[in-house]
Amino acid sequence: MLFTKTLFTRLQLQGKLKQSITLNTIKFNHIIISKAMVHNKVTIIGSGPAAHTAAIYLGRAEIPPTMYEGMMANGIAPGGQLTTTTEIENFPGFPEGLMGGELMDRMKEQSVKFGNNIITETVSKVDLSSKPFKLWTEFNEDEEPITTDALIISTGASAKRLHLPGEETYWQQGISACAVCDGAVPIFRNKPLAVIGGGDSACEEAQFLTKYGSKVYLVVRKDYLRASTIMQRRVEKNDKIEILYNTVPLEAKGDGKFLTSLLSNNVKENKQFDLPINGLFYAIGHKPATEIVKGQIDMDETGYIKTVPGTSLTSVPGVFAAGDVQDSKYRQAITSAGSGCMAALDAEKFLTELYD
Repeated sequence: MLFTKTLFTRLQLQGKLKQSITLNTIKFNHIIISKAMVHNKVTIIGSGPAAHTAAIYLGRAEIPPTMYEGMMANGIAPGGQLTTTTEIENFPGFPEGLMGGELMDRMKEQSVKFGNNIITETVSKVDLSSKPFKLWTEFNEDEEPITTDALIISTGASAKRLHLPGEETYWQQGISACAVCDGAVPIFRNKPLAVIGGGDSACEEAQFLTKYGSKVYLVVRKDYLRASTIMQRRVEKNDKIEILYNTVPLEAKGDGKFLTSLLSNNVKENKQFDLPINGLFYAIGHKPATEIVKGQIDMDETGYIKTVPGTSLTSVPGVFAAGDVQDSKYRQAITSAGSGCMAALDAEKFLTELYD
């Protein structure tokens, strides 16, 4: 559809344009062509609980955002990591539980109801050096940028995985990267479980899983734990936890439907063995999706965006961070949603002051 100035003015007056469009004219083979440049009041990058919660709050404040939900951004479908999970039992308001994908579908439906303009493209480049901020989508990096007055970054973080043989087959069918999210699922109850990792997170998850599993193995590659002294003592004293030092996982095995064992190798004895387990949890860290803003905004040593405590404010005024992209501790759907609310309220205040 070729926009004309007359059509643009008519749509703008009717309130049918959620984005401002500036018409530039370019000359190509003596033909004048109109080229639309898009400007948003507020743009959200991401599509998880933080992103859709922010969109709901902004829409209700009569500042409908534009959301770039990504097309398999970071290898994850629109909706974020929840789309890869099975049943969710700890999100308030759903006593019977629901699937992760269903929860995200409902959030998306609600944000669209309040005017969220969703674009299924991946933002691959941003420029935060001047205002308005500039954005480019994948495969359009050489085109005119999208501009925005405020930006909410909610691109999330993905769990590091080992990519073992059999991992894809049994992912969410016995293998998970979040004990708190999935540990209480029926397939793990009163079954032998294993946690891979040697840090504080691994120790915490192993202890958490003792509430549900019959036994928990802590699989550690080295001959020592990297965890703090107090965490080491807790797992060592827990009768339901057995620490397997010098152990390297080799293959996830099962019956084709669910995980039943983990082929492992004791590197000290150079001996392979099958560890009979029905649940395997990775606790080897997460990687925040912050590459597009690297070097332009303050981050911690692991790449998480730094925010002013108690807010979503970043080191760049007008740029806000919400969800797992700024949370290396909790990483839960409900905390992500809460931070999305914070980002929307902070962005609303920023825009109000900007336009006054």
